[in-house]
Amino acid sequence: MGNGGSVMKVEHIPTGLIMAKKIVLIDAKPTVRKQILREIHITHSCNSPYIVSSFGAYILDPNICICMEFMDKGSFDGIYKRSGAIPIDVVGMVAASVLEGLVYLYDVHHIIHRDIKPSNILLNSLGEIKLCDFGVSGELINSIANTFVGTSVYMSPERIQGAEYSVESDIWSLGITLIELAHGRFPFYLDDADEELSAQPRFGSPREPMQRDMLDMLAPPMSPASRRRSRRRSKGVSLQGGVQELSILELLQQIVMEPPPKLISSEKDEGKFPKAADVFVNACLIKEQRDRKPPAELLKYEWIEQTLTSGLQMKKWAESV
Repeated sequence: MGNGGSVMKVEHIPTGLIMAKKIVLIDAKPTVRKQILREIHITHSCNSPYIVSSFGAYILDPNICICMEFMDKGSFDGIYKRSGAIPIDVVGMVAASVLEGLVYLYDVHHIIHRDIKPSNILLNSLGEIKLCDFGVSGELINSIANTFVGTSVYMSPERIQGAEYSVESDIWSLGITLIELAHGRFPFYLDDADEELSAQPRFGSPREPMQRDMLDMLAPPMSPASRRRSRRRSKGVSLQGGVQELSILELLQQIVMEPPPKLISSEKDEGKFPKAADVFVNACLIKEQRDRKPPAELLKYEWIEQTLTSGLQMKKWAESV
């Protein structure tokens, strides 16, 4: 059920309503925790079939407990790791649902999600796909995300370079997410050595996810010799296809400096994925933020329109996972 914290299935005794209760440790002063709580209450006013419903939150020092809709099939992160790559027609429905959720959050509540990734996209047995853990609170995003490494690999190039969040930054994260689901692995996937990095402190403060000195380190491209020396010193992240290993710093540099990953990157992929899906994902992963389409425009793309008129039985598929 989403990302970070501990989550348990609970029952509201007076009504018998089954809910998910997320317990998030907030490393902040009591006044900050109260501010976070006020911001969380904004989510209670969200009413969309593409957003996980919030039933309220309360402080249980030093934690904040968030009660929300129970999505019994869990996250798409868990689904593909259990069942393998997600069928491309279902991936299309994920794309359409996320876009609808982003349009609602931005147009109705002026909220940018800020943390799009498979673990924040949930499914229930009715086949409904919904977003959770959206960013009404920068403090809460940092507490829930918990680690810099886990969140940064979905960041857009402009975010890595320190620019402000925008709805177009969410679109980049969506593009990476769609490739991950369709291929059954992250385009720049972490090996076991990198999983240990999740216990390391975050770079930067809650208000500045990356310090300027680290951003400066990302700027100059590395020479091939430097890359080879770095790979000998430390295991890191494997690029799509597993040909080359990168440290976390090199991965972030790769996101900023190199061409983005693609849905169709080989002849084998051409037989698996429709061209319209490739066009859509490429539009999500345009490097320049100003050239990336907002969610409302991406909903008009051919792949999304085909998906929504395909008659796909999401309930039947959900029953199989």
